[in-house]
Amino acid sequence: MNIEKRPFSSMHTHTLFCDGKDSIETMCRAAYERKLQAIGFSGHSPIFEKTGIITDSNISEEKIDEYVSQARRAKERWQGKLDVFTGLEVDYIKGLRSAQDSDIKALNLDYTIGSVHFIIPANGAQPFAIDGPRDEFEKGLAEGFNGDAQALMHSYYDAQEEMIAIGGFDILGHADIIKKNFKNKICWPAEEELIRQKEIAKSAARAGLVVEVNTGGINRGKINDVYPSLTFLRLLREHNIQVIITSDAHCADHIDGNYDYALQTLIYANFSEYVLLKQKNNEKIIWQKVKISQNIV
Repeated sequence: MNIEKRPFSSMHTHTLFCDGKDSIETMCRAAYERKLQAIGFSGHSPIFEKTGIITDSNISEEKIDEYVSQARRAKERWQGKLDVFTGLEVDYIKGLRSAQDSDIKALNLDYTIGSVHFIIPANGAQPFAIDGPRDEFEKGLAEGFNGDAQALMHSYYDAQEEMIAIGGFDILGHADIIKKNFKNKICWPAEEELIRQKEIAKSAARAGLVVEVNTGGINRGKINDVYPSLTFLRLLREHNIQVIITSDAHCADHIDGNYDYALQTLIYANFSEYVLLKQKNNEKIIWQKVKISQNIV
């Protein structure tokens, strides 16, 4: 028997194919039980063959076809009960990997999330993940930027600007995740970051991107804020950018974690609506607008 749906989805999810803890089927079951309208699978894109970077977080090139196949079979199994979409979170790695790459386009996905995780230091030091384990991050900051957090901040937003300019993706992922490993401390002049965020907002608006309001850092106890922050969200609102609420779920328990907090933050940022991915027709995504109400969680 079908259950009444809540006006939410979980379009940023990870499974056992990358660094998630649960299977595609388990995640679908959780989304259905939480009365979500849709779930979208966004495993971390393969990067090794393109970049030589070895991680435990990204889908391997050998597993990508199986991942897509399993997600599409889940769509069939859950038809009429839960909308299931197949996507990827595509890492932008300067000069090496983007959502415009032919192997990504050949998958014919329903949607893609564009995210910056890896920074390539200009001094030739090893690439590192800005949201990775603390010790690896500290090593990357020291070797790649001589400990200069402000320089790293600019490098991060430079990469985001480049990613948006290159394009090929639909949703901008965790747009200020640079703050994660700084434990909510300000390590550079706030006015400088604000300038960079204004530039990102303008670029995202020109590109027609949807920006996610990501609760993943809260769900995993890493930070006490959504990505992007309230200040950043207000800049997005000034440019009439559409937003989608996501949980960046790496396990079934987080499938809609802290959506109430995300909603409240959107209200403070003067948003009156957010969107859901409704369907994809002829290579075009149809977004469904949802009016924000204090009582819909």
